[in-house]
Amino acid sequence: MGDENRSSITEFILVGLTNHRKTQILLFLVILFIYTLTIAGNLVIIALVRGDSSLHTPMYFFLSNLSILEILYVTSSLPQMLAHLLAGKGAISFTRCAFQMYMVICLGSVECFLLGAMAYDRYLAICHPLLYAIAMGRGRQVQLASASWASGFLLASINVGLTLHLPYCGPNRINHFFCDMPIVLKLACADIRATERNIIILAAVIIIIPFFVILTSYVLILSSVIQMQSATGRRKAFSTCASHLIVVILFYGILIFVYLTPGSDAAPDRDKELAVLYIVVTPLLNPVIYTLRNKDIHGAVSRMLQRWGFKRKMLLMS
Repeated sequence: MGDENRSSITEFILVGLTNHRKTQILLFLVILFIYTLTIAGNLVIIALVRGDSSLHTPMYFFLSNLSILEILYVTSSLPQMLAHLLAGKGAISFTRCAFQMYMVICLGSVECFLLGAMAYDRYLAICHPLLYAIAMGRGRQVQLASASWASGFLLASINVGLTLHLPYCGPNRINHFFCDMPIVLKLACADIRATERNIIILAAVIIIIPFFVILTSYVLILSSVIQMQSATGRRKAFSTCASHLIVVILFYGILIFVYLTPGSDAAPDRDKELAVLYIVVTPLLNPVIYTLRNKDIHGAVSRMLQRWGFKRKMLLMS
């Protein structure tokens, strides 16, 4: 309570990506377009998975969870970023900053665990096809998804709690476009070394354990695929795994670089430039990557359009 009482900061100033007014307006238009596409793309995936019985499989169950997650993830930071770009200034209250930091870290942590669950699903589907229907029944799907959400929120809550327990009395300028925990932590009016060490350990658990599951799963998948006699079977296996691997490489590559490597004083803008990739770009790429070469999704879209066309024709006839 003593530390909390010494916190005198009531708001933070987010520096943002640029101070140039014309660039701010241009970024506002570009990011608004990306945000709209991201929401629309992920909503389409959710609607297709829910509405098409051929997509009622474990892989698409996890994909719909990922789409829900991405919608929440971009909404936790981009609307505020858009408002600041439009206004030309980035003031945010301490409470809103804390809530945003909590949501971004929690949802990012959930995505780590969810990508691990998706890799495990692909491992069972390819390496143990005869047992797959039993091993990945509806109950197991719900368990894995629930565990991913619960673990992400629990561990991230501890991280954010450690950060907010410190006193904040100035300065209050954050060199970022959202309240990113490692940067906010550096503004604390206390010795942060012990807190920083604990946060890095928890971040390593959140990032490394799911990454190890993914890596192990794909090593076993690769070994199984190489042993397949059928060239068609190999192509199908690689096709179903390729999109997930691309998403994993993009997400984890940036995440490890930002949260598990020390920042350089010579490049103070590095973290926020990288954050544009995992906050703005990656959530847009996920629906594109998962649907671009996915014949199941293409078929579901075709059937949905046919149903809409039929309903429209019936309405016109009536």
